[in-house]
Amino acid sequence: MTDPWTAIETAKQPRLTELFEADPDRLSKFSLEEGGLYFDFAKTHLDDGLLEAFEKLAEAQDLAGKREALFAGEAVNISEGRAAEHMAQRGQGAPDSVALATSFQARMRALIEAIGAGALGDIRHILHLGIGGSALGPDFVIDALARESEEGLYNVAIVSNVDGAALEGPLSFFEPEHTLLAIASKSFTTSETMLNAESTLQWMREADVADPFGQMVALTAAPDRAIAFGIDETRVLPFPETVGGRYSLWSSIGFPIAAALGWGAFERLLEGAAAMDRHFRLADWRQNAPVLAAFADLYYTQARGAETRAVFAYDERLRLLPDYLQQLEMESNGKAVTADGKPLGRPSAPITWGGVGTDAQHAVFQLLHQGTHLVPAEFIAVAEAGDKLDDAHHEQLLVNCFAQGAALMAGRDNDDPARAFPGDRPSTTILMEQLDPASLGALIAFYEHRTFVNAALLGINPFDQFGVELGKDIARAIAADDEEALALDPSTLALIERAL
Repeated sequence: MTDPWTAIETAKQPRLTELFEADPDRLSKFSLEEGGLYFDFAKTHLDDGLLEAFEKLAEAQDLAGKREALFAGEAVNISEGRAAEHMAQRGQGAPDSVALATSFQARMRALIEAIGAGALGDIRHILHLGIGGSALGPDFVIDALARESEEGLYNVAIVSNVDGAALEGPLSFFEPEHTLLAIASKSFTTSETMLNAESTLQWMREADVADPFGQMVALTAAPDRAIAFGIDETRVLPFPETVGGRYSLWSSIGFPIAAALGWGAFERLLEGAAAMDRHFRLADWRQNAPVLAAFADLYYTQARGAETRAVFAYDERLRLLPDYLQQLEMESNGKAVTADGKPLGRPSAPITWGGVGTDAQHAVFQLLHQGTHLVPAEFIAVAEAGDKLDDAHHEQLLVNCFAQGAALMAGRDNDDPARAFPGDRPSTTILMEQLDPASLGALIAFYEHRTFVNAALLGINPFDQFGVELGKDIARAIAADDEEALALDPSTLALIERAL
């Protein structure tokens, strides 16, 4: 029996145009609708032969079993001995975990309602301090949806960078006596977040806020540390250790989302994600959007040598999607060993990058069309406009989006080599009917499950992230001026001497 990886890596490589010519039903085979999203994988090089090989790989790697273990709340994060229960936050998972998530959500909703009723004073602004998953998810969702929200009551600013310039902006236009500080840290020890919190606390004190701690909430999996910091227990919103940072916007980390958009919108976000959860769990592999996307991802990284994947949001409201996906995909699957600690021996996650259409067309598409790198592209567009200007704006946006995928595939011959386009460049398009909480929830959950499938088929653990620790350890050593810092390389020591 041929090894599935061998079959994938040695498969014939017909051009995309040839695949369409050979199969009149190609579009129907490689497109599907789910959760208000239309997925078009037809302009990838997937074909029946590759699907068969990937199905054998899925069987060999027990994708179905790993999926069920994930949904059942088993300890799929092997290195840390814990489950990955972000889906329980949206009602999918072990009953006890779902019940706990429901109780935490009720607590968060009650606090938001109390804040709206004036229990913490006349709150008009929310300053959310977090970093990584504690900031990227809320920032993305609020930026995407708050422009059209009719329920939210507050100005929300999310600050992640420890650079003081990032914090000075909101502090310059927020009023201290009307500002609620939300400190988001799973461990409640994250150095960047805690320094930003201390600086904000000082800002409140200097403005003679009578009770700064009375205008604070904590979003954490370590409530005891938040209480020790000085935040009243009634304003601590916990979430379980089994919810990883980059998967945590569905938990109490989503507090600013619910406050900015209204609780009804937050519930619809969860419901949209839950619909995608059900699709991923129940659909056959060939009609399963996260699975098909992962099959294409792995084909290009393993068989075609693609080192990057580009994501282009043809909607200004989705401008932060590439940033969000960078952490989700690269922190999850940027691993060199399998889940049992053996060398992976093959490429893992590609580098995720991207931008916003049509801006990106005038910046990076030259390389996509005529460069020497193979870069699978992904286009995300919304059929319904997000503005009230002339329809020409949205029409031109969509026309450009669809044209880029067509051009990448078709190419163009020209006697002048500088004007020739080789074509046969793959792309995927995700067309949303409209951008609302439910469809955005479905989109984000799609990317989560796609990331999981990639990991499952490679045999790696997508739920740990030890790669971020070494730099943190060295930074702490430098700050403490300890012996480890003194043993650094001459280049780093010279930089320290010049700047610190």
